[in-house]
Amino acid sequence: MKVIWAPWRVAFITGAREEGCIFCSKPLQNRDELNHIFQRRGKVFGMLNRFPYNSGHLLIAPYRHVHRIQDLTPEEWAEIHELANDSIFALDSTMKPHGYNIGFNVGIGSGAGFEHIHMHIVPRWSGDTNFMPVLADTKVIPEHLEETFKKIAEYFRNQQR
Repeated sequence: MKVIWAPWRVAFITGAREEGCIFCSKPLQNRDELNHIFQRRGKVFGMLNRFPYNSGHLLIAPYRHVHRIQDLTPEEWAEIHELANDSIFALDSTMKPHGYNIGFNVGIGSGAGFEHIHMHIVPRWSGDTNFMPVLADTKVIPEHLEETFKKIAEYFRNQQR
């Protein structure tokens, strides 16, 4: 039998849940590398999902705590989509996925972990589905979160020169 090690997942399984909203608290900490915030804009920011569906799973959220899409200002809506576009360029350049799942989980009933609106960008590769989730209730993430962060953050640093 082969063993797949993903020790960083234990924090999700056994760790204490953070109080409050990560989309409100993380940007205020000004510890972007630790919090995997790869880009800040005037109204929105982008960060890696700490418990990703796939390597490169990005989240884009407004700084303002907003529950519903229809409560976003036109400026927030535009910046979310601008950062999504730039993030797709970053992922194309650094990870070369074959496609993407992009969307919002709105409200707790949709599976959203936080009632703070945020966009998911999940890179996909042909053949990235396998038997592990079906037979072993296990998802294999092939790249460590820190490595993904370095790639995406470096891309954005180089774009601003």
